[in-house]
Amino acid sequence: MERKKQLKEEYRRMKPAMGVFSIQSNITNKRYLEGTTNLKAGINRVVFQLNHGSHPHRELQTDWNEQGEESFTITVIDELPYSEDGTVKDYKEEVMELQSIWQEKLRLDGESLY
Repeated sequence: MERKKQLKEEYRRMKPAMGVFSIQSNITNKRYLEGTTNLKAGINRVVFQLNHGSHPHRELQTDWNEQGEESFTITVIDELPYSEDGTVKDYKEEVMELQSIWQEKLRLDGESLY
């Protein structure tokens, strides 16, 4: 019973990597960016949606359907560190700001975004 409590506590303290990831077409070079507080879960969710035809971004979904999953590269672009003092509990705003920064940077670099 004590081991179960310990495992629950460890799970509660886990801090998943958060940040911005990109899904880029190797054919058109267009990128889709998304910020998330859990990179692994966010990437899995988007790939699931794309594979099942339910992603809300229609242009990305169309390219995914036509080109196939193997024609895309998924990359973590940037990770957001947790605050060292532990005062920030909800990082959604920070993640969205990081996503905006990357969108602007990539546009200025001449990259095409979905």
